[in-house]
Amino acid sequence: MDIKVLVATHKKYWMPNDDVYLPLHVGREGKADLGYLGDNTGENISAKNANYCELTGLYWAWKNLKCDYIGLCHYRRYFAAKNIHTSNAEKKKAAILHRTDYEKLLQEYDVILPVKRNYYIETVRSQYEHAHNKCDIDEAEKIVTELYPEYSEAFEKVMGRTKLHILNMFVMKKTLFDECCNWLFNILFELEKRIDVTNYSQYEARVFGFISERLFNVWLEKQQLKVKEVPVVNLEKVNWVIKIYKFLKRKFR
Repeated sequence: MDIKVLVATHKKYWMPNDDVYLPLHVGREGKADLGYLGDNTGENISAKNANYCELTGLYWAWKNLKCDYIGLCHYRRYFAAKNIHTSNAEKKKAAILHRTDYEKLLQEYDVILPVKRNYYIETVRSQYEHAHNKCDIDEAEKIVTELYPEYSEAFEKVMGRTKLHILNMFVMKKTLFDECCNWLFNILFELEKRIDVTNYSQYEARVFGFISERLFNVWLEKQQLKVKEVPVVNLEKVNWVIKIYKFLKRKFR
């Protein structure tokens, strides 16, 4: 199987020793060379990275990369063979999926996705409204209704749930990925025309990356694919106390 799993990174970092992984410097335009392939060759939107996050890498892959299957991980987050509850970096690295793991899963499933995040006391919509700018998700919904009305029901279903596939991580056939990108970027580029991010903070300016996570779930909902959820291992320690505190602060502020 010709599988390429992009590893989106913006800095020099440890990379798995497996040729299934393709380190990609996202937002490479105007930045120093890290020694990785950059997303600023061929047809690209590398200069938009501050607003589009890892999507500049996905756009580059859509327009320039040839393979049978494609996926995305992050320099510190990978699909893993099992849930890892340890701070030991070497044990975390050992759990990362290899080419043979992907080949086996892709023979049975249409798409590999991270296990959904459960917001428990929030819906997908209310979580976005508390964590980001409500007007942006509202405008995205309007655009979906205008451009792809057949996705309106899927949009409502996803926004009304408490669980969501996050991180824009996946592995699927390149042909399926191309269809998704055509749909997704049509919506995001229209959204970019309609909202003004001039006064957004550096964090909120990543709006199209945040919106894309929700839209990706909408696209998946409509496709009705055979999905395999896989745990994600984070190579860096997560401070869950601070993470939960910030989540609750956004909810009740």
